[in-house]
Amino acid sequence: MVARMRKLIIIALLLGGASPALAGADNFTLVNATGAALADLSIRRSETKEWKALGPAPAPGGRAPVKFKDPDCAFDIRARLAGTGEVTWTRVNLCDVKSVVLKHDRGAGAWVDYDQ
Repeated sequence: MVARMRKLIIIALLLGGASPALAGADNFTLVNATGAALADLSIRRSETKEWKALGPAPAPGGRAPVKFKDPDCAFDIRARLAGTGEVTWTRVNLCDVKSVVLKHDRGAGAWVDYDQ
């Protein structure tokens, strides 16, 4: 009986470890909560130099689906805000999120909220 239990425990442990959880960014919804129009929306892996176009930016108060897949989690998002200029949201975590809410205030700067 004890030998059989050990065997079942070993099998359960092996099966549980057979498919490791894969981290990485996946599709998400981008919400423009900046109060301004966004233009030239782009993204890059954090601490790299190559920016890539992200697609059409949502209107102020709007949301847009973003088709995106990458093995990393940390990204910088950049856009030109009407009346402000270029703004960068740094180290945005795109893993396991449903939506990323871009926010900006002239005094407080740029930050994001998440809907996980």
